Amino acid sequence: MKLFLLLIIGVALSFGAVDINKADKDELMSIKGVGEAKANAILEYRKANNCFSSVDELKEVKGFGAKMLEKNRGNITAEGCKK
Repeated sequence: MKLFLLLIIGVALSFGAVDINKADKDELMSIKGVGEAKANAILEYRKANNCFSSVDELKEVKGFGAKMLEKNRGNITAEGCKK
């Protein structure tokens, strides 16, 4: 089942970016350099702040710096945030 889920996520990523405002933990972990701890940190930040207004706001998440953001910028989006 886990392998199937990873396959689905891999196919989805090949056609589009991960929306950090809607992605679940497994989808977030498909971002290069994001493991379980960073995925949980992203989810906690999203919960505390309602959403990400832009992908640049990821720099506010512990462990997610400017270098990592630039490396992944083309693979992530932050859609539909209304703060």
